[in-house]
Amino acid sequence: MRAYIAFTKKEIYELAKTYKLLLLIIVFLIFGFMNPIVAKLTPDIMKSLVEQGISISLPEPTILDSWAQFFKNVSQMGLIVLVIMFSGIISNELSKGTLVNMLTKGLSRKTVILSKFTSTCLIWTLAYFLSALVTFLYSMLFWEDTEVANLLFSISIVWIFGIFLISAVILGGILFKTSYGAMLFCGVIVACLLFLNIFPKVAEYNPIQLISVNMDILKENIEISEVIKPIGVTLGASILFMISSIVIFCKREF
Repeated sequence: MRAYIAFTKKEIYELAKTYKLLLLIIVFLIFGFMNPIVAKLTPDIMKSLVEQGISISLPEPTILDSWAQFFKNVSQMGLIVLVIMFSGIISNELSKGTLVNMLTKGLSRKTVILSKFTSTCLIWTLAYFLSALVTFLYSMLFWEDTEVANLLFSISIVWIFGIFLISAVILGGILFKTSYGAMLFCGVIVACLLFLNIFPKVAEYNPIQLISVNMDILKENIEISEVIKPIGVTLGASILFMISSIVIFCKREF
């Protein structure tokens, strides 16, 4: 346990030292500030772009539009940034030889994987929920009524999908030993999930639901109980990826 805590602290320090922690927080803070602004100003921008003499009727923006921007930015850009930024979390140290040196000195390989997973998840959690908090607080400047049904649940399932991607990146890094391999592995998994989502019987279990039904949850178009199955599959897949990572890493020669 001491080795795990010490190595986790070391990982967080390294991520801060290489500015990955700062960059991820800045990116998600930008999303947090942009979400309500874009939602509020989009109708005015659209009207200004329409030719004179043509009238268009756009609905008055609401707090839901701000959260729609939040989920759009996170799922389309934020998660991509997350994968790219941490794609080399295994391969970089292997290529430099620093990880091999620590392993030869008796550091458990299982501890290495769990510490890297823990530190990455902590940073993802900090950046993501900070972005959600900024979106919420900044939205209070534009709308008086900020109450949204099932908001915390809808936000949390995207966070779970982020954990899933982190576990996939770690496994990909171990399998291919390169950051590009880790990104490609993660991309292939997401592409497969998108393809499988066209089959109704599979879609109800598909992890991709966690980043596609968020607004339906807020609008109460679907029940929370309908998302329990994909949550279970996503968590199960994340655990399976981590177990596979530990098993392969412990058996592989470096």
